[in-house]
Amino acid sequence: MDVYQCLRSRRTVRDYKPDPIPQELVRRILKAGRWAPSSSNTQKWHFIVIQERDTLQALGKIATQGTFIAQAPLTIAIVMDDAPRPQLDAGRALQQMELMAWSEGVGMCFVGVREADQQIAVKKLLGIPETMELITLLPFGYRADVPKAEGTPRKPLEEIVHWERFDGKAI
Repeated sequence: MDVYQCLRSRRTVRDYKPDPIPQELVRRILKAGRWAPSSSNTQKWHFIVIQERDTLQALGKIATQGTFIAQAPLTIAIVMDDAPRPQLDAGRALQQMELMAWSEGVGMCFVGVREADQQIAVKKLLGIPETMELITLLPFGYRADVPKAEGTPRKPLEEIVHWERFDGKAI
């Protein structure tokens, strides 16, 4: 799948088949994250690969906004270690992982772990040092639901693009 088609067709997936993700594809997803740009090339990220069913189910109970983690065959936690711009750098890495996975027929949905007690519980479960920042959990899997139309509705460019100044109109 070419990059433009991948970007246009990508959908958020929250319902997964139990089929495992081949290890070679897991490695390609991880490499895609590793190749992401980072602030001053600091590469302060760590990726924790979770495939054990008990751990996935425990994460699904802790992360109340992402209970579907429990059914995913793979979750990757993104953790940042004293990064100058952790959210930006992690976002770049997760987007590349998402697109790599999607190009191979695997969907995902990032899960925020916002509540302090949930953060503490996930860090304890995964052995993440307290000094590091848990950014997100990324469950991956083959889509179980019926595919919807490609892409999602988007505003016209004229509503979001400004030329030269904020009030500049598109040509």
